[in-house]
Amino acid sequence: MAALIPGKAVGDSDGNVLFPLQPAFNVTQSGHQTNIASGANITFDTEVFDQNADFASNTFTAPVTGRYQLNLAIRLGQIDSAASYVFVQIETSNRAYQAIFDPSQFNGDLTYFYMSINAVADMDANDTADVHFYQSGGTTQADTDSGGTNFSGCLLA
Repeated sequence: MAALIPGKAVGDSDGNVLFPLQPAFNVTQSGHQTNIASGANITFDTEVFDQNADFASNTFTAPVTGRYQLNLAIRLGQIDSAASYVFVQIETSNRAYQAIFDPSQFNGDLTYFYMSINAVADMDANDTADVHFYQSGGTTQADTDSGGTNFSGCLLA
């Protein structure tokens, strides 16, 4: 393989074009996060990969200005049906991307509920992105399920 130059494509011996220094991450949880308070940061303590080392302390920091594909898949459990709404959001320095629902529409507390967010976010160098949970009303009892929760992203352009 040729020498790595930041921002440059590298070709391998089979003619494949690689971008080995392109920012990309995929993180998950090693265990459940329980009784999450409204406004709390969702924690991610296990890196599946962190190409370019831009993810730390539950936060992605954009190394360069560009458009980033950000993805959240979160499985919540033990959601109180007395809450008037529950939402999760990817919060960047520029804006927030959210998914929301009303658990009071169900006949009882939800054992599991899956939510996802996919966004193309405009981020400047040193802007950050992390994930937060919000709940209005009801008991603080929602949990994440570590087997169904991950946060990922990559630089598109």
